[in-house]
Amino acid sequence: MVAMYTVAGRQLSIATLSITGLVAAVAMRGGEKAKEKGPPINASSKDEEAFIQEFIKNANAEEQKAKH
Repeated sequence: MVAMYTVAGRQLSIATLSITGLVAAVAMRGGEKAKEKGPPINASSKDEEAFIQEFIKNANAEEQKAKH
């Protein structure tokens, strides 16, 4: 005999309720967060690209210091 529960006027088995709960929990879990990427760097050389990336890294570090 299967355990039945009345939910919203309908008879539902415990298996149905369990599967529904499992699906809801997995759906609300979230997932991986995408790493934020800035706009593409259109540098004319590798040195220029390295300079821009270093500048952005330093600017972000200074911004973090200012927030704290």
